[in-house]
Amino acid sequence: MDKLINDFSFGLFFWQAIILLVLLFLLRKYAWKPILDSLNNREEGIKNALESAEEAKKEMQNLQADNERILNEARAERDGMLKEARQLKETIITDAKAEAQAEADKIVAQAQATIASEKKAAIAELKSQVAELSVEIAEKVVRKELANKKDQLELVDSMLGDVTLN
Repeated sequence: MDKLINDFSFGLFFWQAIILLVLLFLLRKYAWKPILDSLNNREEGIKNALESAEEAKKEMQNLQADNERILNEARAERDGMLKEARQLKETIITDAKAEAQAEADKIVAQAQATIASEKKAAIAELKSQVAELSVEIAEKVVRKELANKKDQLELVDSMLGDVTLN
């Protein structure tokens, strides 16, 4: 340290101090202002970016709220449509059952009417056949009984005995 103090030169110190002051002046005039301006611009840009991010966050929250509201409305509409579809299905099923029951009752009534008419026709046919058979049997019996004269007279007498006159 002694050597530094012994080698100290005021002229050199003076010129170095002047160079330092000139350098500081030039830096302040030409470099610090643009550097500070760029730092300020950078700070403004970051501040604006943070504000934009905050606005975007608020906008995103609003969009999420709108999406949730729209989703709830869509769910409510879907539930309403499903309820309406179920009611429509029940109505269609009920109407179809009623129509099928009416058609079945109509078919049964027609079948019963057909059965009744066929039954009447069968009974009429049966009566006709019984009448024919009865006539044939009576004819054969009468022929047999009326084959001889004595039997004819007895038959006429018995019939006259059965008939009463008023």
